[in-house]
Amino acid sequence: MDYKYIEQLLERYWTCETSLEEETILRTFFSQENIPAELLRYKDLFVYEQMEKTDCLLGKDFDERILEQTEGQVRVKAKTVRMTTRLMPLFKAAAMVALVLTLGNASQHLFNDGTATDAPGTAEIRMPVSGSSVAMKDSVKVDTMKKAMQSVVIIK
Repeated sequence: MDYKYIEQLLERYWTCETSLEEETILRTFFSQENIPAELLRYKDLFVYEQMEKTDCLLGKDFDERILEQTEGQVRVKAKTVRMTTRLMPLFKAAAMVALVLTLGNASQHLFNDGTATDAPGTAEIRMPVSGSSVAMKDSVKVDTMKKAMQSVVIIK
């Protein structure tokens, strides 16, 4: 038997030039039982759609079987996690750091001065040291200041 037409259709099929009708002819040809040995290697390519249609169908009892498998299992409800719940460890850590810094600062203030009677918030006032001023070392300023002091008259 001569299969030249089928071979021509296969050549056109590989170059994507076949129509839908010609592809249907190829499918029906390869779905037969008697196929020549040289064309047998193409059979799976054209017959797999028909095999898939019959193999992958779900049975009518599919839903019942799945429900039977899930009946004994416990259902768990999803828990909603808020942002504050997620950040709670950070809040706790920040509070501990603030507490440690506050206690450290208070203990440093008490133990460094040696006096516990100072009120918090008071500043130490230092008196100026007597001696020559840096500004007084400039000769121009010294002369100007001496003249200004001599011209000042004290009124009683």
